[in-house]
Amino acid sequence: MHHPFVQLDVFAARPGDGNPLAVVFDARSLDETAMQAIARWTRLPETTFVLPPTTPEASYRLRIFSPRREVPFAGHPSIGSAHAVLDAGLAMPRDGLLVQECAVGLLPIRVQGEGRERRLAVRAPRARVLEAGRPDDPRLAPVLSGLPLGTLPPVLMDGGRRWWLAELRDEASLRALSPPWAEIALLAADTEAMGLCVYARCTGADYDLAVRAFVGQPAQVEDAASGAANATLAAWLHHAGALPHANGDYIVSQGREVGHDARLFLQVDAEGEVWSGGQVQTVVRGTLDW
Repeated sequence: MHHPFVQLDVFAARPGDGNPLAVVFDARSLDETAMQAIARWTRLPETTFVLPPTTPEASYRLRIFSPRREVPFAGHPSIGSAHAVLDAGLAMPRDGLLVQECAVGLLPIRVQGEGRERRLAVRAPRARVLEAGRPDDPRLAPVLSGLPLGTLPPVLMDGGRRWWLAELRDEASLRALSPPWAEIALLAADTEAMGLCVYARCTGADYDLAVRAFVGQPAQVEDAASGAANATLAAWLHHAGALPHANGDYIVSQGREVGHDARLFLQVDAEGEVWSGGQVQTVVRGTLDW
């Protein structure tokens, strides 16, 4: 079967800055086994499959696969797929919104602008605090040992994906961090989490926070730009009364340490909902013959 296919760079103002994504259109003839095989073959962080919606409220339906498993929700695949659907003319915004149907339900996606300048933002699933940790917690101590921590405590959050969050004292410390991969992997496995997301407040830059996200399982990798991790972090900062700006809007820099330079635009609205978004660049257009 032949399927229209694109590869994108998500959370990027220009190609190469963001997080890569593959999108396969007209995926009705592909079963779950084929989708997983394609996602394994692309060797990208995620591959998505666009399907007709099953409810009239949705603009389209999406299935998201990492190379190892299906993922119920992820930020950069949601943003990138919405961009691809718009470019392909498969859906049009209603009142400035697309509605994505996925494993966690119906998620609205804001659409602003056109083409390369278009900015999209997905309303992330509600995140909750599972537990606040201490640096001397025997699960956390091996991971946080020697790190200059900030004022907020480390915390385990669940927002569709589960992350440990830890504030560092300053951006320089965050940029210089060499992750203890074995300890992060053990923490992730012990707490059924993705891994550790560290963040630091920044001054004198075109962003408010610098973020690094270390995935501990099923593989050890640093994420170039994670919409879900950043949405979970925004929910924690809102819960702690520690958002960078009173209006709830702020900008994140992520990915420099792995050769990227992504920008993510976060907003916590008046209802406490978190919107995670940015720009998307289409890099490859073609046909998948599977």
